[in-house]
Amino acid sequence: MTIDDFMRGYQAAWQQRDDKLFTALFAADGRYHNTPFAVQRGPAELAAYWQRVKLQEDVRVDYEILARSGDGGIAHWHVTYQVASEELFQVWARSTGTNLVARQPGDPLPRMVLDGILQARFAGGLCQEARIWWHSMPQA
Repeated sequence: MTIDDFMRGYQAAWQQRDDKLFTALFAADGRYHNTPFAVQRGPAELAAYWQRVKLQEDVRVDYEILARSGDGGIAHWHVTYQVASEELFQVWARSTGTNLVARQPGDPLPRMVLDGILQARFAGGLCQEARIWWHSMPQA
């Protein structure tokens, strides 16, 4: 696996909201650091984490490979999606540490934009470890 292969798979897994595609990118003991302070290990934790993307609709993922090496790489990614549930919006609002969007009951849910960097390391044709650093906000 190369960073190009991984990012094509990552894009497909996110846009199709498919936890099986996501977990198939990783070795059995693979790790995904969705923040510097949280890590999912192995297929069960990876699949459980990926359930949150099922609350997103009209997902668009773009990326640019920034660096390639023999066993890894770095990519810049950009995602937009329509928040499909109040639950997902509340997860986002809590994760930002603030309630940036002043919403009233019944207001439409926002379209979100996420921008981030992914660093991945590969062995045996699969991802051993992926780390992402990202920020999100409602799309203007």
